[in-house]
Amino acid sequence: MKVLETGNGARAMKGGGLDPQRVSFDKIPIIDLEPMFTGDEAARQKLAQELRKACTEVGFLYIKNHHVPKDVIDVTFGVAEAYFAEPDDVKMENHVSKSKNNRGYAALLEENTDPTARGDLHESYDIALDVPADDPDVKAGKVLYGPNQWPAGKPEFRKALETYHAEMLTLSGRLLHAFALALDLEETYFDQLVGKPLATLRVLHYPPQFGEIDDRQIGIGAHSDYECFTILAQKEGISALQVLNAAGEWIAADPIPGCFVVNVGDQMARWTNDLFASTVHRAVNRSGKERYSIPFFFGPNYDALIEVLPSCIDEAHPAKYPPITSGEYVNGRFMATFAHYAAQSEANADTAT
Repeated sequence: MKVLETGNGARAMKGGGLDPQRVSFDKIPIIDLEPMFTGDEAARQKLAQELRKACTEVGFLYIKNHHVPKDVIDVTFGVAEAYFAEPDDVKMENHVSKSKNNRGYAALLEENTDPTARGDLHESYDIALDVPADDPDVKAGKVLYGPNQWPAGKPEFRKALETYHAEMLTLSGRLLHAFALALDLEETYFDQLVGKPLATLRVLHYPPQFGEIDDRQIGIGAHSDYECFTILAQKEGISALQVLNAAGEWIAADPIPGCFVVNVGDQMARWTNDLFASTVHRAVNRSGKERYSIPFFFGPNYDALIEVLPSCIDEAHPAKYPPITSGEYVNGRFMATFAHYAAQSEANADTAT
């Protein structure tokens, strides 16, 4: 039994290679999000109960009727594919090391989500909430805020990613209301904490892996996500995502047309005292094709306190986690995951002293 260290503690994984157990999709539930747009109170409460069940039992779900236009998704996949086809020297012009805020391009093997592994076999481009360099929070050194960097001469790339990011912010607001209802809170409970969210959009390219594969070097190693939740678009017809169930077995989370995958992140798990499961997952691209995916990581404001909700504590269930700010938690996880980020943070600290 392998043990994986995450930001919320150790998780156990059974051995047995890289092939997931392939089960019917109802093992990862499909939630119809339409009531959060047009439903009455009764419909929203029904959805909330379905979401609560999915978050407590699985930690992963599909959502349909999310109201994100298909053409926004398709265009973003298209510009991502074109961008990653560029020569390496062109992509390196916007390397993340040139950003103080982890924005831009990262090459193959530069990320290492599983500390026992040897690097992740994907390349990425990250943007987040675009905060000007003269913003008080940026000037105060809240390093996860700041401006995005963009490839020169590619306005279509910038437009597509900014449009997608805006759509994800809107969808995240609806989802956050559903999460509040699922926790028996007022629907708008979290709104005061997300006026300036740590909301990162990534486009990812995973080359295929053939033959015998070293499980220490796969598309993305076993990990849990850091924020409240993740909304993932997967290109249809290419399987790679695998989810770790409570028995330590890997379950396939294949693309479903018209659906996003949503998973609980560490911050939501901490808020709920692990009532909602921050589920470990990985990606192994053995499809024989290039894989592209678009995850959106949504978390609260930098200074928002992640403290166990009163409704998730009682005498039998004391708080498992000490309070921590959103920025402090995510920054710590980035330091452990991205070599360039850790080196840059150390350099910035040396400069400050």
